[in-house]
Amino acid sequence: MPSTESSNPPVVVRQARKQDVDTVLSLIAALADFEELPRPDEEARTRMTEHGFGAQPKFEVFLAEIEGKAVGYTISFETYSTFLARPTFYLEDLFVLPEYRKQKAGLALFKNCVRLARQRECGRMDWQVLDWNENAINFYDRLGAKRLKEWQPYRLGMDDLARLDG
Repeated sequence: MPSTESSNPPVVVRQARKQDVDTVLSLIAALADFEELPRPDEEARTRMTEHGFGAQPKFEVFLAEIEGKAVGYTISFETYSTFLARPTFYLEDLFVLPEYRKQKAGLALFKNCVRLARQRECGRMDWQVLDWNENAINFYDRLGAKRLKEWQPYRLGMDDLARLDG
């Protein structure tokens, strides 16, 4: 009996270009819906467009396409590890539209990040997973990713930054 995996159409991963902005923003809106968060407003969309596709990009976007349709994306950027004395590849978002999961788009996107991290001689690759997202946790566990137990995430929001800078 033929495997259903082999019958899946191939996944193509490519770097997003400025003309892909509407597609990228649509996928980001789908992620917001999935996480039950508000979608980026018009000002945020304008900033994301400039930050991702302007003269000095602050992040990069890769799209996963199946039969020419963008079905997922990653947003990533580099930070730096002083103790490794190497860049760290930081994966901010990895999202695949729910109806396209189990077709290897997430794996293709993740492996693209791994390839980029290795090409750039990064000392590590970091990301975060929401504690309720069992599918993502299981996906990363199957790949052999290590959960960091000794690190606690902290955050200052814009109001906190203004208060501390005042």
